[in-house]
Amino acid sequence: MIAVWHKLTGIQKTTVQATGVVLFMFGMGWAAVPLYDLFCRVTGYGGTTNTAADASGVVLDQTMRVRFDASVVRDFDWDFRPVERTSEIRLGEVGLAFYEAHNPTDQPIAGSASYNVTPYEAGRFFTKIDCFCFELQVLQPGETVLMPVTYFVDPDILNDREARDLHTVTLSYTFHPTNIPDDYVAPEDPAMTN
Repeated sequence: MIAVWHKLTGIQKTTVQATGVVLFMFGMGWAAVPLYDLFCRVTGYGGTTNTAADASGVVLDQTMRVRFDASVVRDFDWDFRPVERTSEIRLGEVGLAFYEAHNPTDQPIAGSASYNVTPYEAGRFFTKIDCFCFELQVLQPGETVLMPVTYFVDPDILNDREARDLHTVTLSYTFHPTNIPDDYVAPEDPAMTN
């Protein structure tokens, strides 16, 4: 490889270097999103939450107030809100919250939810066991659904220098429109989900 490099002229070396830089930049651009997502999930940076199959098993007497927030992106025709605005749970205790979504249009609409926890320091201690945000949601015309999220706040939050003094966290969801999958089959009786 080195012998080939020495045989190249000045313009050929410049072309190879420029091509290498372009390929490197393309590769980094392609890898940036999944790498940033992985970084956020591992560190809790940006309020990214954890997921678990079950709670930690340790429940403390200390409580945490959880606020629930809901929004939709502009021009997304869903009504979306938390059923309950706040909840008080003990650290390690499993909590259950519901969000309500309504499609007021005459067309089926699909949406996916992005989420975060604020303050951001609490993100890595807020763990979801089950959440509507894990799957695409499709609402039929006029349909209203209750969507659950099962969660807990890890008692290890008390061992974190930046998060141990927190008494309130906010779980926020924003719904974004998505395409209805080609293999999606609408329920036969939409009244069953109302």
